[in-house]
Amino acid sequence: MNIAVASDHAGYEMKKNVLSWLDGHGHTFEDMGPYSEDSVDYPDYARKVAEAVSKGQVDQGILMCGTGIGVSIAANKVNGVRAALVCGPEFAALARQHNNANVLCFSARYNDMDAIGKILESWFSAEFEGGRHQRRIDKIEPCC
Repeated sequence: MNIAVASDHAGYEMKKNVLSWLDGHGHTFEDMGPYSEDSVDYPDYARKVAEAVSKGQVDQGILMCGTGIGVSIAANKVNGVRAALVCGPEFAALARQHNNANVLCFSARYNDMDAIGKILESWFSAEFEGGRHQRRIDKIEPCC
């Protein structure tokens, strides 16, 4: 699975840990920045990941910022993206199973790598269940 990954400056250190986790678990990834802790605007990086997912250039995306809120809002502005802000492994699994989420968002400030590792395990283990959930996904896709 090929994953696009980005953060803002607040998530830069966590992003490095996430990239290492992905590599250690056999995932390929594209680091879409930033490449230092210099201050950046999170919407720029969220858009890079969301557009890569929307265009089918990658299978899924992972975004992080201080709270995860900003990147999830920004990513969800791109058609075809279902970005889920998750706070634990159960949320990660349900986001995939029920919402067919294709971009995982989380807080870099309010999680440690142990918690993020559990979230990532849960995210990558879960699969979309379809059925009644697909009907609901169809209702949230952009209409215009």
